Amino acid sequence: MRVYLVGGAVRDRLLGVPVRERDWVVVGAQPQELERAGYLPVGREFPVFLHPQTHEEYALARRERKVAPGYRGFTTQSSPEVTLEEDLQRRDLTINAMAEGDDGRIVDPYGGQADLAARVLRHVSEAFVEDPVRILRVARFAARYADLGFRVADETVQLMQRMTRAGEVSALVAERVWQETERALGEPRPEVFFETLRACGALAVIFPEIEALYGCHSRRAGTRKSTPACTPCWRCVRRRSSAPPAPCVSPH
Repeated sequence: MRVYLVGGAVRDRLLGVPVRERDWVVVGAQPQELERAGYLPVGREFPVFLHPQTHEEYALARRERKVAPGYRGFTTQSSPEVTLEEDLQRRDLTINAMAEGDDGRIVDPYGGQADLAARVLRHVSEAFVEDPVRILRVARFAARYADLGFRVADETVQLMQRMTRAGEVSALVAERVWQETERALGEPRPEVFFETLRACGALAVIFPEIEALYGCHSRRAGTRKSTPACTPCWRCVRRRSSAPPAPCVSPH
């Protein structure tokens, strides 16, 4: 049994920013082994356990397979034969597909460190298209790291556009959309979340009211000037937690 720190904790440590939470992957183990060691099982769809002291999440390495549309249309397979590289491959972005062993060695099979250095948000594999929630996550990470110079890779934007055209975004339930949106509104650059969604066509599907803001007008010196999106509109979006704002007319 081998245990690795994975995902955001590895990413943020390499970026030199505060680590928000730590998640772990266990390779080469059966659920019974963790239970005998005192771990509390909490996962419903795949084996996830809480550490008996730290209460951090430990998940058995797993594979995923798409079987139906939408973000719930997956089957998972966890077994001692699943490798760390297979578990990392199912993740959304290369910067989230790194692991760290107890010896401090970074396992980076998909180029996450290079993309961190290049400030690029890039999908790990074509399997990205199987989960529409990943569109929201990419937009949220873009909002989080925009001030650090990160951008979404062109090929990732193209995949997101393809998913939107295929109707995958329409399969998202409102609760899941709002969960990601609420988190995005707390990021340093929340407007980038909406701009990223608009770039792939998802904004018009998820938030048609906000898409309409890109046609709002501002009054300046007695004239009406069309703007991409007026700043007060984005402040309204941040203030309102119950629903996106209706199109408005800005006084500036």
